[in-house]
Amino acid sequence: MSTREMLLGEAALKSLRKARGWSLADTSRALIATARRLGQPLDSSAASVQRSVARWESASRPILPSDRYQLLLAHLYARGADGHIALGPGSDFAELLDALAHLGEAEARLKDLRALLIRTATDDGTGVLALLGPATRLSLAAALTDPTCVDELLIDGLRTVVGDANAQVGSLPFARLQLLLAPVVESCRRLLTGDVPAPLLPELRTVAAQAYTLGGRLAFETRDDQASRALYAAATATAGQLDARWRRAVVHMSHALVTLYSTLGIGAARMLIDAAVRDARTGDSVRVRARAHALQAEVAARAGSERHAQTALSLARYGLDRDGEGDPAPTSFSPDHLRGFEGLCELYVGDAAVAHDFFADSAAALGSPRERVQRAIVSTDQALACIRLDAPERAADLLHTCIESAASTGGRVPALRLRQARKELRPWRREDFVADLDDHLVEILGS
Repeated sequence: MSTREMLLGEAALKSLRKARGWSLADTSRALIATARRLGQPLDSSAASVQRSVARWESASRPILPSDRYQLLLAHLYARGADGHIALGPGSDFAELLDALAHLGEAEARLKDLRALLIRTATDDGTGVLALLGPATRLSLAAALTDPTCVDELLIDGLRTVVGDANAQVGSLPFARLQLLLAPVVESCRRLLTGDVPAPLLPELRTVAAQAYTLGGRLAFETRDDQASRALYAAATATAGQLDARWRRAVVHMSHALVTLYSTLGIGAARMLIDAAVRDARTGDSVRVRARAHALQAEVAARAGSERHAQTALSLARYGLDRDGEGDPAPTSFSPDHLRGFEGLCELYVGDAAVAHDFFADSAAALGSPRERVQRAIVSTDQALACIRLDAPERAADLLHTCIESAASTGGRVPALRLRQARKELRPWRREDFVADLDDHLVEILGS
């Protein structure tokens, strides 16, 4: 870390402190009070804490606060002068993270710190505006009164909230994510019915389509199918007003997945996936096109059509093999995700042993918190493969890990897949390993 970077960090910490009118002693007392409020009182004296604060702000040799002090600083600056939590762009908390980055803290650690504060913001069922920065809150309030006030900064602020909520899938329960996303969903609805400046409409519609799509998925996961259908309808209509057809394909695919798990049969899901393929073929994203073909393969395999499934898989592989440079959605689909679809095709119309290996490879690669839900789904599919390979105890072991994931996120799809896998274990219902699994299901999921 360069000296210039370190000095930027110390200057930012000093600026944060002075903006609140605090002396070094005031800051040390605030940190001690924060530690006490969190139930982690500091052993150090006020004078010792004050010396630590001074070292972070040293104009000659600033140092990075320790992990514990970083946590206390995060809680301290996450709460504004008005007492409300603010974590969005322009907030003191965002400035703190920038300062820590300048002082040499790793990006992964800062992401973990931010995720922890987002969780804390929703611990008591509040924090609905936590992801909106102070400037965004003010401009949003003005725009809701007069939509002609909408500007690019406001749209960027709304886009950031959607991205933040989406990034926390797998880390926070879906009900909490709904709470964080709700202000953007409602704001987009109201703004799009007003006189928003015409040049800004495409970007606002893009953010709205993303918010509605994520909102539809979250509503489904929390078992509110009526709200989910309404949000997906809004997302489809809004994305249909954009020139980028791949965005509507993304909406169709998300809608197809929840439809596949919430209705009997696969007809409705197939119609949505076919619509996604049509939009993706005329869109600019090869990755989105590959994902649409992978979903097409899954539905074909579930219907018992091996030839159609393999054809769609070949098209998905072809899309992934192409150069992804310049793709507007480069992270929307990857070989790791494709392995899960390859496993499903083998499970339904191929070799269960091959399916098992595909699922194992896919689950091992889906390691980020954002992929936690997908990893649980893949692991339940792997358990189904174990059952078909006459390895029910191995299947039960896999399902135990999936139960914890389903419980922590409140995910509906993992829970549905768990029930399906449990039904497949009926021939072994008198075995102890199945009884243990049932006890775990009742204890954690209540089912």
